Amino acid sequence: MEEVLRLIIAKYNYWIYITLMMIGLYAMIAKNNLVKKIVGMNIFQTAIILFYISIGVKKGGTIPIIEGGHDAAHQVVRAVDYINPLPHVLMLTAIVVSVATLGVALAIAITIYHRYQTLEEDEILKQIRQP
Repeated sequence: MEEVLRLIIAKYNYWIYITLMMIGLYAMIAKNNLVKKIVGMNIFQTAIILFYISIGVKKGGTIPIIEGGHDAAHQVVRAVDYINPLPHVLMLTAIVVSVATLGVALAIAITIYHRYQTLEEDEILKQIRQP
């Protein structure tokens, strides 16, 4: 039991990401207000980005830049000693996409509000179904 507890505490950041994901998923599914759904989507995206960034971290690792000039070409490079920059670079792109998605979703929400005078999903569906 103590071993399991130690493992859970050692990976506390993953539990935070899972909690954020569940909060975002709950907001997207359970809430009727479109802005709350959009905020839930943004929380979900942020949790995924944080998760991938934490995967790319390596204790004791350094940046993947080989120093030493001409002598560096003859040195043996051990990939184990370096941090993989790919997850971080991909998450920079994901952040840009996340911000763009948020902006477009809010713009659509504003358009919906101007047309239906509400952001509540149930009321919008009632207005759409009326002849």
